[in-house]
Amino acid sequence: MFEKVRDKLAQQLNVSADTITPESDVVKDLGADSLDVVELLISLEDEFGVSIPEDDIVNVKTVGDIVAMLEKLEK
Repeated sequence: MFEKVRDKLAQQLNVSADTITPESDVVKDLGADSLDVVELLISLEDEFGVSIPEDDIVNVKTVGDIVAMLEKLEK
């Protein structure tokens, strides 16, 4: 799961996948803005066939947060 999210982020934000860790802050470390985050989450919803509640989106800070949220929603 982490690898898919990492690769999606690397592609969308034009950063090296090697620099992305679960602890990477999506905004501070990877340079995403709010639009990037929304586009990423929509893309992940489509890819994983889940619906991310808006209440959960505000809690997303790190790549690990995204992975944990997706894993929870897939169950």
